[in-house]
Amino acid sequence: MVKINPTGITHVGIAVTDLEKAIDDYSALFDFEAIERNEVSSEGVKVAMLKTGASELELLCPTKEDGPIAKFIREKGEGIHHIAIRVPDVPNAIEAAKALGLRVLDDKPRKGARGAKAAFVHPKSFHGVLLEFYDR
Repeated sequence: MVKINPTGITHVGIAVTDLEKAIDDYSALFDFEAIERNEVSSEGVKVAMLKTGASELELLCPTKEDGPIAKFIREKGEGIHHIAIRVPDVPNAIEAAKALGLRVLDDKPRKGARGAKAAFVHPKSFHGVLLEFYDR
């Protein structure tokens, strides 16, 4: 089996209930290089990317009650939602994870923030961490 060759941790996703307050709180403490906002309507989430060096913090705020971020906040409260690993080939990463017997939530890449290709590995099969393969 071919191992995945990651090129870094692209971001840490953090679920929040109030996007503006979270941006203000993080910006009050840290001097971020850039704040980029967008929405992933298919996932029911507004996103703010806070750039810090080579990585980013991705603040995720639900826009619909039945979306995955809203469910996460209901069950666990605000906090770290996932860690995204930058990979050169998301479909290959999906297949490599499946070959190891990991529970992959996506058979093919989904559209992530900023039009990236993304796929997730279930936290129950990866040490309690929701792992995201991300190509940006």
